Amino acid sequence: MKLISWNVNGLRSVHKKNFREWFEDAKADVVCLQEIKITDEAIKKDESFYHPAKYHSAWAFAEKPGYSGLALYSKKEPDDVRIGLGIPKFDSEGRWLEADFGPITVINSYFPNSQREHTRLPFKLEFCAAAEKRLQALRKKGREVMICGDFNIAHKEIDLRNPKTNMKNAGFLPEERAWMTKFLDKLEWVDSFRKFEQGPDHYTWWSYRPGVREKNVGWRLDYFLVNKEASDRLKAAAIRPDVMGSDHCPVVLTLKK
Repeated sequence: MKLISWNVNGLRSVHKKNFREWFEDAKADVVCLQEIKITDEAIKKDESFYHPAKYHSAWAFAEKPGYSGLALYSKKEPDDVRIGLGIPKFDSEGRWLEADFGPITVINSYFPNSQREHTRLPFKLEFCAAAEKRLQALRKKGREVMICGDFNIAHKEIDLRNPKTNMKNAGFLPEERAWMTKFLDKLEWVDSFRKFEQGPDHYTWWSYRPGVREKNVGWRLDYFLVNKEASDRLKAAAIRPDVMGSDHCPVVLTLKK
């Protein structure tokens, strides 16, 4: 089973680039997109948005036009789909989408950005707590949980090119990193990429400033995290910086049958 997660930074934008060819070539079982920045009304007449390569789709739209939002495409129709965390202030921003495939629950998520001056850090930490509660509940039900998406957190110094100069910047704040450390170490969730690759210089986001991506001055903000009980399913994990079209690149998780 092949899963892909990609913050496309605008679904219409990426469709004008390489998206359709990339999607068909990827041949994934599930593709999760974040920051689609589109409303249901804007795409309802275009089948290429809803069913690329005849895939099924599920959506979590933000109420605010041109903001946030999620899409989940799958070869097989999910057994069940659930939108949101049941908390209006998060769900109105289109940040959480669950789909069940047999014993596996795939969660597509877009964690809030703490913003400059850290104005949304409290909101972000509340979201992290709510996400953790939901993930632990699914785990207790015996689900094999795969949560993917843009977490807007570079966990460790190895996960960004310039850690020393970013200690006080959103995405690398002590509070954000502490939550992820607790989630991975204390609650025993698995960072799938680090299970296979321990080395530096692997990033999923780069500034649009000229030359930044070419020099690989990036951050690893996009993840597949898996509950420990399901980690035996992990076969391979990869980052695809060669795929253009967004300031983020896709991340890939392959599961054993």
